[in-house]
Amino acid sequence: MATYHLSVKFGGKGKALAHACYIMREDKFSQRKDLEHTEHGNMPEWAKDAPAHFWQASDAFERANGSTYREIEIALPRELNEAQRLELVRDFVRQETGDQHAYSFAIHNPKGSIDGGEQPHAHIMMSQRVDDGIERSPEQYFRRYNAKFPERGGARKDSGHNLTPTEQKQALKDLRQRWENTHNSHMKRHGFEQGFIDNRSLKEQGIDRKPEQHFGFDAAGRLDDAQKLDIRLNRLSPTVSTQELTKNPEYSGCDLLKENGVDIQRQHEQLTRTLIQDISKERGRDMTFTVHKNGDVDITKVSRSHGMRFKLGF
Repeated sequence: MATYHLSVKFGGKGKALAHACYIMREDKFSQRKDLEHTEHGNMPEWAKDAPAHFWQASDAFERANGSTYREIEIALPRELNEAQRLELVRDFVRQETGDQHAYSFAIHNPKGSIDGGEQPHAHIMMSQRVDDGIERSPEQYFRRYNAKFPERGGARKDSGHNLTPTEQKQALKDLRQRWENTHNSHMKRHGFEQGFIDNRSLKEQGIDRKPEQHFGFDAAGRLDDAQKLDIRLNRLSPTVSTQELTKNPEYSGCDLLKENGVDIQRQHEQLTRTLIQDISKERGRDMTFTVHKNGDVDITKVSRSHGMRFKLGF
């Protein structure tokens, strides 16, 4: 199931270099083995060979109440390979930064704490300062902009403060739509017929399923087995819209799931395997199971001949 995740964050003075080290997996974060790729661009001349100097200067010379970076975090499709994911991120970064905003991005691909699968995602740090081609020292670059004499002041800052709350909300919606368009166009380019994302809410899509909370690396690691199981159960829930169900009253839920590419038998087996692991752990005995086509499940203790049966179905 394709997951839509896009978040936007801003970093305050003194936060940029530390966050750049975090996403680049440098210094104290170097022990994390999930880094797939890092890249930088649109840096001023004094930072081209050492992008960390840009974020360090931002921390040092940006005004006290100013933001030092804007970050876009996006979930990437598991279906794409490493090279295809990089192509996707580069395309999106070019679209959002053009040739005017300095940026650093990193692609991470840790093992998912909940389902054990790949969890590729990208962190895109970008400066809100606009490069106008005027050469400035690091200190001058982050000064206040001088509209009358641009060469005397710092680079202009595109912070969005001149937008009304309504305009800011619309700008975020537009960003979410652009990511959806870019993501889906790359999926189609590589021949996929599924795995597309939709930036609308589940309610707006007509899907009767509770939204999933996004967990970061540390938060997901603190979930217990029951919480992880509940999340996996929610992911296995039908993603077919209620509008489609009402249009097809003669179809069963299973019919619609099959038409939308959901392998019911395989999902039953995945869910049951998780349940068996929990039961085995609780009782201290190895268990085996059989899933029947009607949804019945036979569970048997390996050391004894008797067992139990329950029904599992949508």
